[in-house]
Amino acid sequence: MIGDVTSTTLHAALTGLSQRQRVTADNIANLQTPGFLAGRTDFESSLRGALAGGEAPTRSGGTVTRSLEPTRTDGNNVNLDAETVIATETGLRYQLALNALDGKYDVMRTALRTA
Repeated sequence: MIGDVTSTTLHAALTGLSQRQRVTADNIANLQTPGFLAGRTDFESSLRGALAGGEAPTRSGGTVTRSLEPTRTDGNNVNLDAETVIATETGLRYQLALNALDGKYDVMRTALRTA
């Protein structure tokens, strides 16, 4: 059960979300850096592809690309409002995945106690 698809998927999602949190923090830290382009993380595509192909997802995180959004006159395209929304949404998704994983482990603990 520990290596089942659900657990593996949740672990992969947590890895990708953690990477997104780091990239978002880097974006915010570089808000005033001339020429800095915001990073974007995509792990959902590879996760979805692995599951659709019947494979177990890997915990390698996702790909980080630079945003192609328009830049300010200093060449920076970090938008603090957008980064704040991304950070909040990522935190909520991370907590949801942790709760799901915790629920899975609760089932295992209960099964082991009654065995």
